Amino acid sequence: MVFSRFGWSCPHEGTGMKLRALLVDDEALARARLRVLLADCQSPSAEVLAEAATAAQAVTTLRQQAFDVVLLDVRMPGMDGVQLAQAIASMPQPPAVVFVTAHAEHAVQAFEVQAVDYLTKPVRLERLQQALQKVERLAHINIGLQPDFMGDVLIIQDRGRTERVPLVEVLYLKAELKYITVRTATHSYIFDGALSELEEKYAAQFMRVHRNALVARRAVRALVKHFDAEEGEGWAVRLSGIDELVAVSRRQLSAVREAIASN
Repeated sequence: MVFSRFGWSCPHEGTGMKLRALLVDDEALARARLRVLLADCQSPSAEVLAEAATAAQAVTTLRQQAFDVVLLDVRMPGMDGVQLAQAIASMPQPPAVVFVTAHAEHAVQAFEVQAVDYLTKPVRLERLQQALQKVERLAHINIGLQPDFMGDVLIIQDRGRTERVPLVEVLYLKAELKYITVRTATHSYIFDGALSELEEKYAAQFMRVHRNALVARRAVRALVKHFDAEEGEGWAVRLSGIDELVAVSRRQLSAVREAIASN
């Protein structure tokens, strides 16, 4: 077994990993239809571990067990699918989200909350398989990094305490004055070190997006338009697990675009 941002995943013999799926839709027939389609998916395959008819049920289920992917409707009673996806993105180890809905007009919102894909009903098997392949590729990116720096940690002195922050949890490193802000999905730490040294040591895991910032390659979800008070209109990267954007300098823009395209 190997650990990734999607939790614990077991390779599926012959065709790659077997994804653990949660179905969230207020219509039982829609969930049943997805079950049938998922049973026919082969590369990767998927196993439905649980279903939920509401977002509230889904949140409870996600707190109780780990999933690799959530197949999610948009319009549901109470909290809708977009709001649920926002909640999922804030989790320490969020599963991938694939929207499955009859309403095509919510696609922009879906990708703003870091959805991996957006499928419209009725869903074709080929299209569902493509979505699962996207989830698998994201998981493989993270799995592939683990042997290289699973044991690496940043030792941080904080108010008399020593914190050991695993590098796999770090989303970005940002130089501010004499220190570096180390950001994970749940905490910010102050690290006494040089950004250039970290860039050199962990070049395979982090890329420079600004003169004062490195971001985890595995965490980059999108390049978006951004307005900065000091630099004006420009670009920023959206990272999985946090709402905060990290500014991209004009000098690094081309390299960032290439990195995102290659992912």
